Amino acid sequence: MTVAPIVKFASKSFTLPSTCVRLRSLLDDPTSGSADIAKLMSLDPSLSAKVLKLANSALFRFPSEVSSVQKALNVIGGEAAYNISMAETANLAFKSFDSSLINFDKFWHKAVLNGLMGKALAQQMQMRGSERFFAMGILENLSELVCATYLPEKYANYAELKTQMFAPHAETKIFGSTFAKCSGMIMKTWALPEILWQPLLELEDTNGRLGLDAKVLFVANVMTTLEEGGDVLEHPHIAKSILEEIDLTREDYDIIYEFASAESLKIAASLK
Repeated sequence: MTVAPIVKFASKSFTLPSTCVRLRSLLDDPTSGSADIAKLMSLDPSLSAKVLKLANSALFRFPSEVSSVQKALNVIGGEAAYNISMAETANLAFKSFDSSLINFDKFWHKAVLNGLMGKALAQQMQMRGSERFFAMGILENLSELVCATYLPEKYANYAELKTQMFAPHAETKIFGSTFAKCSGMIMKTWALPEILWQPLLELEDTNGRLGLDAKVLFVANVMTTLEEGGDVLEHPHIAKSILEEIDLTREDYDIIYEFASAESLKIAASLK
């Protein structure tokens, strides 16, 4: 089946909050500064509170308390604040696609864990703009909720099939696309920055022919679904070429897994 109806349903069912749209506009305007961004964010008490909570969390590891939105922006930067706003947007979007087939709390926790895995991997690799992986990781499975809401019978078939095969293969068999690619297409219709949705579109092909961002997201997603004690370096569905390009040791992966697992519940609660 084509994913176009799924994307259309999602786009009509949920629109981006105005603060998110205006924040992106300010960040892209060379004449605006952190004071303008802080002023805009301060108009949204919920977003301001979440930015402050996360600026003071282990996600950014700042040595002293961050007590104002302006200081938070100085600490984490405007792009990081935007990605936090995207995480909040994801939470709102998830709630608008409520389905009895999915436990929302578990789904949200897994989404945040995926974002933390991606961000931690990018940081360990010393990639610039690692914060974007937090937003991309959270939004990666947005379309799973959309599919469960829009096509409940097909989703029930998928839920059974994924117990028998690698989840992305089950997604493609039932829906004609991976959830990651479908989420990327939804994000594109929302006019989000290309840097956030293009890597998700690439995740249709996991045989090594991916850009670096997509490879990081793929490995992060596998790590998110591994049971404790699973070895990402020996995973049968991760091509050796991907692991070679990421070039991290088993100890690196263990550190990332432990950090993301320890922080995910607290950060998921901060964003709810």
